[in-house]
Amino acid sequence: MAEIARFDLKLDAVDKDLLSRAASLMGTTMAGFVRSAAKEKARSLVDQEARIVLSRQDMLHFHQAVQGAFQPNTALQKALRAAGKVKRAP
Repeated sequence: MAEIARFDLKLDAVDKDLLSRAASLMGTTMAGFVRSAAKEKARSLVDQEARIVLSRQDMLHFHQAVQGAFQPNTALQKALRAAGKVKRAP
């Protein structure tokens, strides 16, 4: 079972009345309404932040870059040769 944590919220009278009316319409308490609405908004924002949205042109450039033949530059070729000479423990 999840640990219960307390969160206090101060509202002006107009906002409190609005939330109270909305909670009543949903058939829940103000706390239940605020909790539900806050979780819904939080999930939406977190989901939105986790996505990368590309324009069609950006998507085409990305696709071409991923599908194109990769040619390592001089520094990477040198690093790969050096890594190949490293003796690894059995």
